[in-house]
Amino acid sequence: MSNRDYKESAKGTFVHVYNRGNNKEKIFLDEQDYRSFLLRLGLSLGFTQEELANENLLHLPYSRIRITGSKGGYKLHSFCLMPNHFHLLIEQTGNEPIAKLVLRLCTSYAKYFNAKYQRVGHVFQDQYKSVLIESDPQLMWLSSYIHMNPVKDHLVKHPKEHPWSSYKDYIGERALIMTETSFLKSIFGSNFEKETLGVKGHL
Repeated sequence: MSNRDYKESAKGTFVHVYNRGNNKEKIFLDEQDYRSFLLRLGLSLGFTQEELANENLLHLPYSRIRITGSKGGYKLHSFCLMPNHFHLLIEQTGNEPIAKLVLRLCTSYAKYFNAKYQRVGHVFQDQYKSVLIESDPQLMWLSSYIHMNPVKDHLVKHPKEHPWSSYKDYIGERALIMTETSFLKSIFGSNFEKETLGVKGHL
């Protein structure tokens, strides 16, 4: 992939954002952690807590998180949360750069994580990484790579068995409010599952 660590996103660009735990440590230790990160992601994308509360995957009782995102400024096309890292495929549709969304998300989650586990210090390793997507084939490969991460790392045998990715939104088993699937579906056509399961290669 080209343009590694490309931070200057602009309106209309697609960017692969990823980061891992400091010292490769786990950043998700239980189900609540995964839910907390995704809830914060939804808020950072501009959805309200009331909208997100209707999603079973994001439900956290008695949770009030102060994140104000710009709705309509971004589209989340794919995501996958792994025990010690995450992947996001985001399109910038407004004028606010993706870097601000990621800063809101990671700062809020790090505060939650440190408070919950009574720890101090960095949760994530350095700054996040980002790669500008420059072609449809690259976009298709990357989406497939993101969804196959749990299989590659031997967490599951099939991507649909991993609840913390957008794969189920693409195969019709879920319709998460913050996942935009129509654009990639239009590129994949009827080959989404075949192309995803056949992906090879590493970042």
